[in-house]
Amino acid sequence: MSNRQEPGRLPEFRRTGSLERVSTLFRKNHRELIVSKRTIEKAKGIELVRIKREEAKQALCFCSRPFVLCGLPVRRLPENQLVYQRRNGQFVLQITGHPDYGVPFGQDRIVPIFLATLAVQQKSPIVRFRSAGEMLETFGMHKGGKEYRRLVGAFERIFGATIFFGTDQNGATAKLIQRSRFNFLREAQIWYDRREDQPVLSDQFENVIVLSDDFYREISDHPIPTDLDAVRVLSASPAVLDLFMWLSYRCFSAKSEESIPLSGALGLAAQLGNAEYARPRKFREKLQEWLRVVKSMWPECPARLSADGQRLIVQPAAALTVRSA
Repeated sequence: MSNRQEPGRLPEFRRTGSLERVSTLFRKNHRELIVSKRTIEKAKGIELVRIKREEAKQALCFCSRPFVLCGLPVRRLPENQLVYQRRNGQFVLQITGHPDYGVPFGQDRIVPIFLATLAVQQKSPIVRFRSAGEMLETFGMHKGGKEYRRLVGAFERIFGATIFFGTDQNGATAKLIQRSRFNFLREAQIWYDRREDQPVLSDQFENVIVLSDDFYREISDHPIPTDLDAVRVLSASPAVLDLFMWLSYRCFSAKSEESIPLSGALGLAAQLGNAEYARPRKFREKLQEWLRVVKSMWPECPARLSADGQRLIVQPAAALTVRSA
């Protein structure tokens, strides 16, 4: 039998015993043309960030200074590692995790942002919210059993962690060390219900979190605003989110052009939560990828790699086009 196709006839795709689905064949032969639903949603989110920026209609959320200057781990640490440390110039961040829950990591960084935002908005160390679903919705995260369980785990790690944050300053005659030891939270009452439409039955069932005095004081004294829609887009990409918040703060506070080494004790790799990219070449490659994502949302971002690829150059600029009232 001839295998030649007659003009005007569609080709028949067959495999032994049954017809092969066209979608399967497409995935096999044209994988580069397949775009996932998540990628489409991310592209739409990036476009929304740019539109709101151009129209000066950005929605704000707030971050605490320690976790902008020094990022939480991007990935889960080994079970036997309960101490994590990062340094940004004179600032030092050290986190000790609870033996049962470990050190906060990955998307856990959304919880301090959520709590800091509520504390600034409600002007109180006692923050209240209706449901866990409210937090997922705030940051554009999917709702479901897996997401709720992940959120409960994040709160456990955050609640159990102890923070050391301070500065090392060398004066003319002596070295000054200022450190604060504190927990994120003093008390938490969180009701877990997977029903998204579950109303608050009464004040007794309201979610209430009491921030520690030191954590609330840090937020009150140094609230750092950032673009809520950008955080939504990057909530599943903690390394890029860290870079976006770091650049937003660093460019805003810069008085002139600054040059930050990528590696070394005072380098960018030692500030962000990316220990797995400690090799200079690998970190530089990832940094270039992250910068492309940041600039897709913030086209005017003045950050760039130096000609020799060893330093990040930043200049004064503002990621926000609205006032942080």
